[in-house]
Amino acid sequence: MNLKSHLIFTLYTVYGILLKVMASKGKVRGISGQYPLVQNVTVTEGGTANMTCRVEYNDNTSLQWSNPAQQTLFFGDKKALRDNRIELVRASWAELTISISDVTLSDEGMYTCSLFTMPVRTAKAYLTVLGVPQKPEIDGFTKPAVEGDHITLTCMTHGSKPAADLRWFRNEKEVKGAKEVNASGKTFTVRSSLQLHVDRNDDGVAYTCKVDHVALTQTPQQATEVLEVHYAPRVEIVHSPAVPQEGQYLKLECVSKGNPSPDPVMWTKDGSELPDLDRMIVEGRDLTFTSLNKTDNGTYRCEATNHLGTSSAEYILYVYDPNALGQHGTDHALIGGVVAVVVFVTLCLIIVLGRYLARHKGTYLTNEAKGADDAPDADTAIINAEGNHAHAEEKKEYFI
Repeated sequence: MNLKSHLIFTLYTVYGILLKVMASKGKVRGISGQYPLVQNVTVTEGGTANMTCRVEYNDNTSLQWSNPAQQTLFFGDKKALRDNRIELVRASWAELTISISDVTLSDEGMYTCSLFTMPVRTAKAYLTVLGVPQKPEIDGFTKPAVEGDHITLTCMTHGSKPAADLRWFRNEKEVKGAKEVNASGKTFTVRSSLQLHVDRNDDGVAYTCKVDHVALTQTPQQATEVLEVHYAPRVEIVHSPAVPQEGQYLKLECVSKGNPSPDPVMWTKDGSELPDLDRMIVEGRDLTFTSLNKTDNGTYRCEATNHLGTSSAEYILYVYDPNALGQHGTDHALIGGVVAVVVFVTLCLIIVLGRYLARHKGTYLTNEAKGADDAPDADTAIINAEGNHAHAEEKKEYFI
């Protein structure tokens, strides 16, 4: 504090003492209901805080703002503390508003507005300063990683207040990490770790760490790293057309996936080099037959290699005679038609027989049932059965 500010502060202090003395003698009286009104303020570090003190009833008594160290900032419209960041916004009998620009964490604390009635009335407002988290950094990427490796990704941000929140995303899908918070003075250092068992599906995947914090009012800060994974190749052969015929064009495509890319690939026939390079053309990973014939029959093998391993696939080629293929097609169609007719006729017979039996179900009486109970022998039972219909209902047998 320079000499001028010190003198002003001393005068204000003396003025306050005099007011108290005069009040004790009855020469100064406060008005009932004169109370300063203030509000707590929250501001982001580096921003501007406006501190306002109002009073509803005032008999021209001065208002004063003091900082947490009890240093007078403004007494009425008079600036008491030499700080270029602190400016007067509005001063009247009813209001005293000041602004603090380029706010730092050290500005945080309890500010006091005083109304110099007798007795002096005060109100306190707390200035909260939010620490802005720094842009996160991601560590732990091994370039390249190898399929099967276990790696730990760590995201860290400094300077947040209160402690920031860190979130992990695998491409656009959120994944859970382990969070750790450490205090560094008034601010916090936050770490989040992510355990990965990498495979080929992680190759080219973007892992993003985002910072969420109340001080970041627009978009959260974030960092992104793309994971590169090396893995051994896998091979398959794709062919067209489905049924190769003599004279046709045929293309065999060796689809190999690996990192690093296994280029070039190797084509062989029956374990040896390709026999006819005029008709069998190798372009990149493709083997093309310009005009098929029976001599092309055999097993074709595609092999791909990188520094992590070798993979191969085989295709057995059989070239069909177009004429024979058409005849076989006709025979198959004929046989299929006959089978369909037989199945249809069988189903019709089953349905007709079922309906017939359903309509002609009934009962019959056996000779034994008609007279066996009362007759000493079979002949007598037969004779008695003719006149014993009255009890036949008790011994019926049914059929369908």
